[in-house]
Amino acid sequence: MAKRKRDDAGHRQEATRKALKADVNENGNVNSQKQDCASEQQIRTPNAVTIQIITGSYERILHGITATVFEPSTDDEPIQSVQFVDNFLFQAHASAIKCLALGPLTEQNHQQSDGPQKVMLASGGTDERVNLYTLSASSPPASDSTKFPTIPALAGNKILENPKNRELGSLLHHSSAITALYFPSRSKLLSAAEDNTIAVTRTRDWSVVSTIKVPRPKVQGRPSGDTAPPGGAPAGVNDFAVHPSMKLMLTVGRGEKCMRLWNLVTGRKAGVLNFDRRILESVLEGKYSSGEGRRISWDSEGEEFAVAFERGAVVFGIDSVPTQVLFPSPRTKLHQLKYIDMDMVGGNKRELLAVSTEDGRILFYSTKSRPQSQSTAGSNKDDTKSPIPEAQLIAQLGGKDHGQSSRIKDFEVLPVKAQGWNNNKTFLIVTASSDGAVKLWMLNEAEFPAAVGDRFPGNKKGRSDSKELKNGIPSASASTAVAQVGRLLGTYESSNRITCMKAFVMLAPPTGELDDSDFSGSNEDQDSSGSDGED
Repeated sequence: MAKRKRDDAGHRQEATRKALKADVNENGNVNSQKQDCASEQQIRTPNAVTIQIITGSYERILHGITATVFEPSTDDEPIQSVQFVDNFLFQAHASAIKCLALGPLTEQNHQQSDGPQKVMLASGGTDERVNLYTLSASSPPASDSTKFPTIPALAGNKILENPKNRELGSLLHHSSAITALYFPSRSKLLSAAEDNTIAVTRTRDWSVVSTIKVPRPKVQGRPSGDTAPPGGAPAGVNDFAVHPSMKLMLTVGRGEKCMRLWNLVTGRKAGVLNFDRRILESVLEGKYSSGEGRRISWDSEGEEFAVAFERGAVVFGIDSVPTQVLFPSPRTKLHQLKYIDMDMVGGNKRELLAVSTEDGRILFYSTKSRPQSQSTAGSNKDDTKSPIPEAQLIAQLGGKDHGQSSRIKDFEVLPVKAQGWNNNKTFLIVTASSDGAVKLWMLNEAEFPAAVGDRFPGNKKGRSDSKELKNGIPSASASTAVAQVGRLLGTYESSNRITCMKAFVMLAPPTGELDDSDFSGSNEDQDSSGSDGED
């Protein structure tokens, strides 16, 4: 009986080999049916944009996905179509992954370089490790899709491994969980951890060139010293933000109601700004709240920065004076905030502050345009009765009524300019939820002025009249008619509890003929590559 089963297996393998040979003729060319599929893909590829998405999760899994957005080829197809393909899937850390970072990528370097450009990827987890990888910045050409087809999987997801994605190694210079990673340039990597240190690593040889030691917070209302249990006192750097000039850095830490300014030229502390009672009350931080900053970010010009707390955020000027406060309505927690540069439109410099919330929304605020009466209201530090003015809410994306109900842990806003697209003023927004859903949205910049009317930045009113302030905080009964923008293109279910996410727009395939070795891995490449997919 067992011998008969082995014979059946041999017949099945032989039938499979014959079927594969039948697809290729004597000259080595693919049959006409396969060529039709390839030609169709080649026709649609010039009008497509490919995005590389990388997610980290509590399950220790580093997951790479490519999302290809196709422009409608016919009038019968009114919206763009999205195709998700898996790149890699493996357990990168011994415990949960906390943060990710991508190296800078420029189109100019891609055109001038001899070979395909690569992007550096760093992942940090609670296992005190920083893992390093290199990712291919360009997707395989459409002509090679017939040579290297996608791999079938039981889950139904398409898999297309790229041997150019490789693992470099791990950094072990931290003694606690990694909390934040950032590439200020292609030559430096900054990493922060719960051991109250920020390390500056040189990417040429991956050696630590400098270490910034952040003071530990003073313990208040809990045991300290020898009587403190391990991990009882909060410590660590929550987040940091580097000034566009690469000379200054801001940090916010656990157990501290302040932010610190650092001089990156000397590596020393330049100042400390305490969050006073007026600032904490404006973002609903009460007496028993931690009062610590969770996220911090500079704008593109370096003229202002925003600090996110648990349920709100405060915008500071270059003089460290709070200028505006923002928090979602209805009240909910904030998870991420980023500045969005919108200078693509008409040559005008416009920038919005986007924040993600617990209830599955991305809110867009304008912090640049303020009336004179409101901009001077919070300039006097001694005047505690004057509330900090509220930033104007421009629009929102997602929400329970628009296909997004779970919390958005991280998001990326990517400007795209694809040849052949009907509208070149387009943003692709990638959102990652804690339930494992990765969603791709399309947002047209023209939706903002059409949706908000005279509330768009640059108006004379400066803010919406639909909200009423009560002691500097909007009342719960205030009516907020927020414009809904964006359109959901597709959803990918990763089945993992996502904690962090990064994405970038992939470059066009390099011009010229490439050898099969450029996209087909050998046994040595598969053994040395840590970024290849493993289930």
